Amino acid sequence: MMSGVTIGQAAAFLGVSVKTVRHYHEHGLVAEPRRDASGYRRYGSDELLRLVQVRTLATAGVPLAEIGPLLDADAEHFAAALADVERRLAERIAELAARRETLHRLAEGDRALLPDRACATLDRMPALGFDPAYVTAQREALVLARVLVPDGFDGFLTQLEHQLDDPGFVELAQRGWEARDWDPDDPRIEELAAAMADRYLANPGLLGDPGSLEAWSRAATQYRLIDGHREEQAPVSARLTALTEARLRSAGVAGPRLPRR
Repeated sequence: MMSGVTIGQAAAFLGVSVKTVRHYHEHGLVAEPRRDASGYRRYGSDELLRLVQVRTLATAGVPLAEIGPLLDADAEHFAAALADVERRLAERIAELAARRETLHRLAEGDRALLPDRACATLDRMPALGFDPAYVTAQREALVLARVLVPDGFDGFLTQLEHQLDDPGFVELAQRGWEARDWDPDDPRIEELAAAMADRYLANPGLLGDPGSLEAWSRAATQYRLIDGHREEQAPVSARLTALTEARLRSAGVAGPRLPRR
């Protein structure tokens, strides 16, 4: 009668499932023992030792495809292979840590998608009298700008900061937001566009720095995507922006400049 234990007992000793043991067999990591007279495979000490080695390496993160050659390697190659596995694990740990940090930032809202400086700018808006929906629209514009026009993002953010520092512009921006419920043909929209264009022309810094303007001029398609975000929900904002831009162009200020309010 053959000595040894059944596959179920071997799996229990190792703390794995029978399916896992069979998986090791399928990958050629452990030879299947012979069957006894009753037709059961009996695992002896050699097979159990090999199973322990395979399970230990697999648990440590060594891919199954690499375990067989690793167990058959000499001491020098074994050490080198383990060092390589350790390096890859360190990279994986760093990647997981970065993902965890992203999850933490997601829990904080904007901080997963925007740098702290942009979040600080958004945090200023409620105190200036902007309602939450306006702040959300600005956040989405910043997120899109960061992805679509990365070389113009800092300038875009600086432009927004300057605009928030200008009480006259803040008042006009708030009026523009309130106008979203007007009829698109309301004559007051043209009056507001004229006032906004005049404000820009009187304070050129509100239009952004030359480097940023150049980046946005090269990214007209991206600008239109950002400018057209939620366009179907805000036809008045679309018309207000178009009219303001038209007045600026007539004054010699060309190119995409004004992400929609």
